[in-house]
Amino acid sequence: MQFSMDKNLSFEQAVQIMFNKLGDWKIMALASCVDNYPMVRNVSCLFYNDKVYFKTDKNFRKTQQLFENPQVALCWSGVQIEGTATNKGLVTEEEGLTFQTLYKKHLWGSYNKYSHEDTEILIEIEPKFVEIWDTSEDNYAYQIFIDFNAKTVVVKPYDQQ
Repeated sequence: MQFSMDKNLSFEQAVQIMFNKLGDWKIMALASCVDNYPMVRNVSCLFYNDKVYFKTDKNFRKTQQLFENPQVALCWSGVQIEGTATNKGLVTEEEGLTFQTLYKKHLWGSYNKYSHEDTEILIEIEPKFVEIWDTSEDNYAYQIFIDFNAKTVVVKPYDQQ
């Protein structure tokens, strides 16, 4: 999608920009916090159903944090997603096995090494607020703010023409 400084984006267009930037999968930084103790670590994410998914061992520290405080943020290359994490159960028990199928396709090494563990759970992140930093075709910096609850978009130029 071409962007110009005076372009108004619909909610649907902005969400499409976000998912186009992310593609099928990315290694994203996941931030969580419990008792004022923040943690950041990388997770292998897949994108489908307008949500973000990753798998993790149910016994890891990060997972225990998510159980205690499901409010998280994910970041990759100018795309920050704030949302709520939900434990969807064992990866192998997901209806339709979408995650397992896509994980095998895009992240074969990790899939082959870890997917058979009976402690691997699927975490779903439902986006609540997204901030995207980017530049226009004319090399002007701008931000796109997407509020998923209100279904609104604000495009804010950083550079002035």
